[in-house]
Amino acid sequence: MISDVPYGAKSLALIMDDPDIPTAVREALGIEVFDHWVLFNIPADTKEIPEGAVVGIEGLNTAGNSGYTGPCPPPEYEPSEHHYIFKLYALDESLTLLAGATKSEVLEALASHVMEEAELIGRYSRK
Repeated sequence: MISDVPYGAKSLALIMDDPDIPTAVREALGIEVFDHWVLFNIPADTKEIPEGAVVGIEGLNTAGNSGYTGPCPPPEYEPSEHHYIFKLYALDESLTLLAGATKSEVLEALASHVMEEAELIGRYSRK
């Protein structure tokens, strides 16, 4: 549920990433976090994003795909529990980026346009 978007916001951006990736994956890919979802130019009046729905424009995740990649800690590595960080940004304008922008490109474009931001951390554990 999305609420309390500041008055005057023109769009939202959402980044979901996982900082708990295994060392072997960090080293193999040369990354610090795995980006699961990059979504921007979400209409500011959006209250929720239904499962399987797309609102706004999707950027590329670390797997090189547009769209959402759900939580799934690799079974051959520890830790079996990962933290998934959802960061939502309320922006004073829409971003002039194309579909397929990376998280870095989105964060650079929104940096001077953030009115407010919120963060939610979820945990997912492999059994």
